[in-house]
Amino acid sequence: MSYFDKPKIDKITGNTVIVQHDNVDKALRKFKKKVLESGLLNELRDREFYTKPTTARKQSKNAAKRRWQKKLEAQQLPKKLY
Repeated sequence: MSYFDKPKIDKITGNTVIVQHDNVDKALRKFKKKVLESGLLNELRDREFYTKPTTARKQSKNAAKRRWQKKLEAQQLPKKLY
């Protein structure tokens, strides 16, 4: 492959995948994985609706409580079955 055969890309920002050898399915899988790992869709879902700061604090506090309860339940000994 010579210098002139390479695709000219100036500035690429964001999640991009270059399709090689007409393998679109593989490129699509790679792109989906990159989008998932970057958390872009989760950020878009969060920004779709405005949540008041007090509501966000309440939700994060409740999530922390649920995590703590789950941790405590995992640490407990199982019930005796007799």
